[in-house]
Amino acid sequence: MSLYESNFVRLGWLFPDKTQLRESMVSTASDDLPLYLEVLEMTRYTTTVRMTYLFDDPAGCVADPDLRVRLYHDARMAEAMNCKDSHRHAVLRKLDPGPGAELSRRWTRNIMLNKWLEYCADMGHGFQIREQRPAPAPIS
Repeated sequence: MSLYESNFVRLGWLFPDKTQLRESMVSTASDDLPLYLEVLEMTRYTTTVRMTYLFDDPAGCVADPDLRVRLYHDARMAEAMNCKDSHRHAVLRKLDPGPGAELSRRWTRNIMLNKWLEYCADMGHGFQIREQRPAPAPIS
């Protein structure tokens, strides 16, 4: 459970106020690809999001890693629920435990999420909500 708690904290680095999440958000950093976040489901106690990068590919746009993450607000935990079956990058393919116990798959997904969140924060990613302020009234 400490891994899930760490994931929740690290997600807080990217979007501190989880109540301000929007349906679709993009974070840009000068030395990294745009990071995409999509809210898939919001309930009173949980929020499920999809986080990914998008890569150009001859076959079309490819999302990788393509993680679905569930945030448990009351328990202050976040779990990588699933991940795409095949990855574009060799390093991510090595993280796939192959056939085996579900516990091993969950552990691998959540370790990957934990490291990726740290990387994203180090690169300067953050989903900031910018409030739109009304234009000032003209001076007469």
